[in-house]
Amino acid sequence: MKQYAAAIDQGTTGTRCIVFDRAGRMVASMYEEHTQLYPQPGWVEHDPQEIWLKTRCVVGGALAAGEIHPAQLAGIGITNQRETTIVWDPSTGEPLYNAIVWQDTRTRELCQRLIADGLEPLFREKSGLPVATYFSGPKVKWLLDNVPGLRARAEAGQVYFGNVDTWIVWNLTGGPRGGAYITDVTNASRTMLMNLHTLDWDDELLDILTIPRQMLPAIRPSSDPQAYGFSQADGPVGGTVPICGDLGDQQAALFGQACYAEGEAKKTYGTGCFMLLNTGPKPVSSKSGLLTTVAYSLPTGTTYALEGSIAITGAAVQWLRDNLGLIQNAADTEVLAASVNDNGGIYFVPAFSGLFAPYWDMDARGVIVGLTRYVTRAHIVRATLEAICYQTRDVLEAMRADSGIALTALKVDGGATVNNFLMQLQADILGVPVIRPLVHETTALGAAYAAGLATGLWAGLEELRANWGVDRVFEPQWDEARREDAYAGWKRAVERSRGWAQ
Repeated sequence: MKQYAAAIDQGTTGTRCIVFDRAGRMVASMYEEHTQLYPQPGWVEHDPQEIWLKTRCVVGGALAAGEIHPAQLAGIGITNQRETTIVWDPSTGEPLYNAIVWQDTRTRELCQRLIADGLEPLFREKSGLPVATYFSGPKVKWLLDNVPGLRARAEAGQVYFGNVDTWIVWNLTGGPRGGAYITDVTNASRTMLMNLHTLDWDDELLDILTIPRQMLPAIRPSSDPQAYGFSQADGPVGGTVPICGDLGDQQAALFGQACYAEGEAKKTYGTGCFMLLNTGPKPVSSKSGLLTTVAYSLPTGTTYALEGSIAITGAAVQWLRDNLGLIQNAADTEVLAASVNDNGGIYFVPAFSGLFAPYWDMDARGVIVGLTRYVTRAHIVRATLEAICYQTRDVLEAMRADSGIALTALKVDGGATVNNFLMQLQADILGVPVIRPLVHETTALGAAYAAGLATGLWAGLEELRANWGVDRVFEPQWDEARREDAYAGWKRAVERSRGWAQ
């Protein structure tokens, strides 16, 4: 009897495997962090082999913890840190370079050349994305141009490229022994290489970035009844379980939050923060600095979204802990921030990797403004949480401008949503209710849903919507004058951060 669907959630700082039952409840889970590598200023890398080893560990650990046999799994879904770029040898499975992480800015000069050559409008029209260091395509070109011998091997068909989903699926389904070489449309839409209208790799964009088409995986639906492949008996899952769900992490969270209707939105709080608005069956072009992306693809059709991507949010809290030593763990921020009445007159713009939506300023850098002797570590911690909320307000304003939709509430998910102070602050700064669901791990839930839909564990979207439940609603408490005055101060601080790298 198939009772469960499993999700592998491979994120920026670690990997989690969660098994869900038919009611969408977590029945088993395991998590492992992996190493963050910073070889040069602005460079961020991961070891692909470590990611795969941690994946093996958490999958086996979660199944063992829940005493779940592979035969009880209807399917497995993958969700992943998007844009992080891996190249490997398909005959051996050996990575040919470290994974270049989405936060990495080494392709800044390449992106600036593309913009100077007037090519950004073409990329926006075809891929829905601006030219930015964020995306996979420029990272692939950097690898081809800088790793000795890689371009010749890629042109000879001896190199595979994938975002992390492709790497995980390929290894799960056999690796060098015939592993499935695929990605889904949501991940492909984050490369600057896929045409949003044809849902296929675009030859003109490939030519501009000089990327051989033969090094790219096949693009498949996010939930695929045909299955991408099956787990191997000697792998971490065992048995022959279909791998049939694949979504980039933010699209998976939208799916897990049951945002299936046009105009529904969610925000995920992780290393970065990402807000997605379901725009229905046609892509909506942004004039306000948002991304046009694929929300998910089912056998019944493709749904699109507008996305506001914020590079540094949870990572700023890690910075307080690891670099400055102001806190011992993330939970400390709630008590410290609540111990002061306001930010003491300071704003913190954590533009460590430049500014993403809606500014797209690769030259911005982090600033703390308004410092006086009055300011304490509690004020700095509070300003860090406020920065998360103000960046969300920036994205919300852009979504209103592009879609004409006035958001009436925001569904939230991710680890930081356990911070009640942060959630209340978010409602105050936005001026709309913030809704926290019963299941916080909606990214993994979305991937499990995609797999379970493909295999019939769930009958359709309405059954998934019925599973969704509210944990708590945070209502705005600030008046309009305070909200607008505080946001004006944030906008002034953002201007101080811009153009610094020049």
